[in-house]
Amino acid sequence: MDYRKILTGVLCLLPVALLAQDSTRNTLNEVEITDDRQSNFGHMYQVDGMKITAGKKSEVINVEKLTVNKATNNTRQVYAKVAGLNIFENDGSGLQLSIGGRGLDPNRTSNFNVRQNGYDISADALGYPESYYTPPAEALSKIEILKGAAGLQYGTQFGGLLNFEMKQPGGKNAFNIESRQTVGSFGFFGSYNAINGTKGRVSYYAYAQYKRGNGWRPNSGFESFNGYAHVNYKVNDKNTLGIEYTHLNYLSQQPGGLDDNMFEQDPRQSNRMRNWFAVTWNLLEGEWDYRMSSRTRLQTKVYSLVATRDAVGFRPNRPSQADIGGQRDLLTGEFRNTAMESRLLHRYTIGGQQQVLLAGVRAYRGNNSNKQGYVNNGAGANFEFEDETSQLISNYSFPNLNLAAFAEHIFRLSSKFTVTPGVRVEYIRTEANGSYHDRVYDLRDSIVSDVETQENRLLPRAFVLGGVGMSYKLASNTEAYGNFSQNYRSVTFNDIRVVNPSFEIDPAISDERGWSSDMGMRGSIMNTFRYDVSMFYLYYGNRIGEYYAVKDRNKVIRRRGNVGVAQIYGLETFMEMDLQRYWKPVLEKLKATVYSNLALTNATYTKSPIKNIQGKRVEYVPFINWKAGVQLGYEKWKLTYQFSYLSKQYTDATNAETGGYSAVNGKVPAYYLMDLSAGWTHKWLTLEASINNVMNVAYFTRRATGYPGPGIIPGDGRSFYLTAVVKL
Repeated sequence: MDYRKILTGVLCLLPVALLAQDSTRNTLNEVEITDDRQSNFGHMYQVDGMKITAGKKSEVINVEKLTVNKATNNTRQVYAKVAGLNIFENDGSGLQLSIGGRGLDPNRTSNFNVRQNGYDISADALGYPESYYTPPAEALSKIEILKGAAGLQYGTQFGGLLNFEMKQPGGKNAFNIESRQTVGSFGFFGSYNAINGTKGRVSYYAYAQYKRGNGWRPNSGFESFNGYAHVNYKVNDKNTLGIEYTHLNYLSQQPGGLDDNMFEQDPRQSNRMRNWFAVTWNLLEGEWDYRMSSRTRLQTKVYSLVATRDAVGFRPNRPSQADIGGQRDLLTGEFRNTAMESRLLHRYTIGGQQQVLLAGVRAYRGNNSNKQGYVNNGAGANFEFEDETSQLISNYSFPNLNLAAFAEHIFRLSSKFTVTPGVRVEYIRTEANGSYHDRVYDLRDSIVSDVETQENRLLPRAFVLGGVGMSYKLASNTEAYGNFSQNYRSVTFNDIRVVNPSFEIDPAISDERGWSSDMGMRGSIMNTFRYDVSMFYLYYGNRIGEYYAVKDRNKVIRRRGNVGVAQIYGLETFMEMDLQRYWKPVLEKLKATVYSNLALTNATYTKSPIKNIQGKRVEYVPFINWKAGVQLGYEKWKLTYQFSYLSKQYTDATNAETGGYSAVNGKVPAYYLMDLSAGWTHKWLTLEASINNVMNVAYFTRRATGYPGPGIIPGDGRSFYLTAVVKL
């Protein structure tokens, strides 16, 4: 099937469909974008808090209104209405979030700028932008996604902004409590307990969450504790001070990857009993919010991260190889980051139209380190080196610095038309200082040869990014929008760190650069049919990847460098219809909505100096990504059904069909899944139930090159969950 012809045909028909919309609608207010905050999905305002989103592709998930499996952060259900997201499913615990879109790698959401209440929560926003901490869905008010053009305000990532808004301090009473207790398949137990309230000038919100489980596969148990506290103090009508603290620690056993034959035989099997993964995350944030006047607001955030990430296990490149004991690979990481961001928002009037200026500065400093080596420390979760001198094979520190300033301005040229230009100035300095060892061991794991190589790499650079967005109200409840924005992604720790001589970094490796654009229409018809239909294009220059190269007398090695130019374009559609009006007043209490979230994406390497890459499809980009569902409500009852389908994907730039002995490369076959959730509420008590993967489909979403593999990582089979919620 020629997917390109299908996509081209749909894109050609899009303008015709959009022009056929009903023009009888209510008038939007001055800054609102077709957003129904009473539903569980919508869009941001043109000026939303301390951010400008005019002319941008934005999506908001109102998590509190979802009827889904929140206890395990079920990503398929929570993000069901966000167009074009590709999801890695590593396990059923929900401890790590891995989403990507528009041809970007989903691994640990590293291509999004990931934030909580507006501040960074990843390991290192520039040098190691991977998210080992994911806020629990039970504690979230909403999730905001600003695609592509968010880089001008929030920093350089091709994917855009992913911001978790926690439930806010306050409440009608001095003390309120919410308790959620969940039991489920495979020994799952989750307990979430939260308090909030207001007393005088002080408001607060805090929660503690504990969960554990055995996992769907053997050797995949986990235990996690997450705590959070947020206190605000209202100094006066203009000044508010706030402080937040987040703590997370978890330990999980990793069952390892499978090769293609093992997956076909039994996707639940595991032959890795000594692989463990542990994370400790501490985030502290202080905030000053100063409302200078009704038109001007200043917000300053200072935050810091102190965290560790440790992994130990037996990781040969053959998943079928039995683990008979002996050495394990130990990888430890420490992250120490501090940042300050300040934003000024000012409104003023010209020609009777309100104009808006947003400007800000950012300073970010990190001092992080990684150690890797082989240890003989048994089978348990032991993350210590007994003797670093003899066991370390890699020891690096990564100091880095980021200074930035940005400005965006909404020029409202009429009551219908806005133009929003923006600019960002960046200075980035990343370093890698350390050494690696080339060791040869005998059959008794004794060192026969040891050669140490020192390495020091410094990459300072400065640049300017620009962009512009436009918005036009075609009718009172219909908006056309479009934007263009330059994008940038700096090389990360993994891009500039050498681990061993059989894996080499191209000395000419450089940052990834490109640009993205959106053009679409969103709105509603008669408050019954809501839609957001858009086309996008992403030019991804200097894309970094891995390939095989010949060196030193025909020795074949893996090399990491810039593999070429990827061009990605597609159609993203979200449509939702409220069916209640069609049977009123006969069944006035019965509420029903149906939705469809369809993305068609074509992604190709159009230029590459590497053999067998040009003309191939970009990794992890299904041409069809479709989610659809039905939501029902009757008096105290709610029911949600969801169907998901993703077409075939490739996992490497050469588009290998099979995985071979390592199963690292090869295709991800097309798969479909169904999920079902229900809820019943009576006063202070709510009961919820979920069935995930209703049809018990055997599938997988990724082939891991390292942890938690290597190899195929199967998705979970059918599972059941029951939750009791008490709110007082």
